[in-house]
Amino acid sequence: MTEQEEQNVFLIMGGNGGVGSTVARALRARNHQVVIAGRNEEELLELAEEIGADSFNCDATKFEEVASAVEFTTKKFGKLTGILNAVGSLYLKPAHITTPEDWLNVINTNLTSAFACVKFGAKAMMTSGGSIVLVSSAAARIGMPNHEAMAAAKGGVAALALSASSTYARQKIRVNCIAPGLMDTKLTKSITQNEMQLDASLQMHPLGRIGTPADVTPAILWLLSAESSWVTGETISIDGGLAHLKSKVTAKA
Repeated sequence: MTEQEEQNVFLIMGGNGGVGSTVARALRARNHQVVIAGRNEEELLELAEEIGADSFNCDATKFEEVASAVEFTTKKFGKLTGILNAVGSLYLKPAHITTPEDWLNVINTNLTSAFACVKFGAKAMMTSGGSIVLVSSAAARIGMPNHEAMAAAKGGVAALALSASSTYARQKIRVNCIAPGLMDTKLTKSITQNEMQLDASLQMHPLGRIGTPADVTPAILWLLSAESSWVTGETISIDGGLAHLKSKVTAKA
């Protein structure tokens, strides 16, 4: 059996979101077993039924619930090949008006959820090896106004992946990140449905458009697969050139 044909087992935290659901569909299309986990039980059940996956209702910011999701997956399928943390939030306010509550929410949603996935995912794959994929952000790689909380959290995710990849390399557990720019998802509606904000965002991305979940899915699938078995500790920019290029574009280019 080739790697493409082998039925692996993947857990997707935030599995009902834009990125998580797109990756889940792609993995099921490749005949892999998938458990989608998240807080919206109704959406999870609907997607699970649609694609023939399993679902698990949990809050990724709570360690005991992530542990339960991993345990559910390994007990049902006997192994865990990879885990994707697609949980995240969008918060764009400068530091001086960010409340302590908002700060902690951003950190918990983005960084604590990632740490929990590493903690329990690595434990489950300690003897078999596997892949952990986290989601950082272009905001962690380039100075952007009003992104202090987001940049701190997403920068922490990239640093977490780098350290964890070193810690678990001997167990053949790989830990990598993707760092997207702005993507068109339910999470970003406040920007994408505002003409002025969308125009400004388009001009920030040298390729002249914002991303979609389909733009980042191939990289995630590659990082989860054995095809990337010699890759660990990396943060891959998938951002239309936002973090590394300087280019003025027009919104209608």
